[in-house]
Amino acid sequence: MVKEGAAEGSSTSIQGQRDDIGETPLILATKSGCVEIAKEILKVYPQAIEHVDDEGRNILHVAIKYRQLDIFEYVKKMEVPMKRLVRKIDNNGNTILHTVALKRKILAEKVEGPALLLQEELLWFERVQEITPSHFMYHQNNMKLPADEFFNTVNSELRSAGKEWLKSTAEGCSVVAVLIATVAFAAAYTVPGGNQSSTGLPVLLNQPLFVVFTVTDVLSLNFALTAVVTFLSILSSPSRFEDFKQSLPSKLMLGFTFLFLSVAIDDDVVWSNNLPYDSHQGKLD
Repeated sequence: MVKEGAAEGSSTSIQGQRDDIGETPLILATKSGCVEIAKEILKVYPQAIEHVDDEGRNILHVAIKYRQLDIFEYVKKMEVPMKRLVRKIDNNGNTILHTVALKRKILAEKVEGPALLLQEELLWFERVQEITPSHFMYHQNNMKLPADEFFNTVNSELRSAGKEWLKSTAEGCSVVAVLIATVAFAAAYTVPGGNQSSTGLPVLLNQPLFVVFTVTDVLSLNFALTAVVTFLSILSSPSRFEDFKQSLPSKLMLGFTFLFLSVAIDDDVVWSNNLPYDSHQGKLD
């Protein structure tokens, strides 16, 4: 469609004609995430890379603000224009790194917890920081804030929400892990088949499935206790911005992993503990 428009002499709209809100087709395509249209515009009319909206933001600013990773990566490969794009400052004095904080509103379909949302924002900040000239790190916008302080100010509420979400999640999962550990510990003293009255050894000691019971019970107990320790470490960890980038989410995922493993293995403990057996022969039926 873009090629046909250019061939028919109607490339004016591609070259920079603005709509009612002051945005060119390239800026609109970037904002809407229309990757193929944005690429085609740049292929037909490379000069469009210099377009800015009424706020003075170029394609890189818009791609960052609206989290359009594909367009961001595509533009990043254009070495010559990138030298100019990364130095562009919008009408509010914001560099591309400041723009990370100017994210669009979180969509309703976003179901991640606030801690994971903050992790995404921090990873975006790190991604943009890699292409930002070093001396722009200290540039202050019209609010007299450098990019990192501006980011922290804008995301302070998200950080607080993430801290509370992590706390409630860790506390709830700790309770579940403790219950599983209690069940596994109790199962160790109530072995299937009972004990022999003469020796005190388990009746099913020589049965293969008794080994399954023993191993799964020990594993379930260990995984549950490890999950408890992991979740407790989250509660005692600092909640600085940098902690949300890697440390806290990693601990949360690790705790979930141990918890799920303990639940799965505990099912095997219950199964093996309820196997039918012949109490006189000491064998499974």
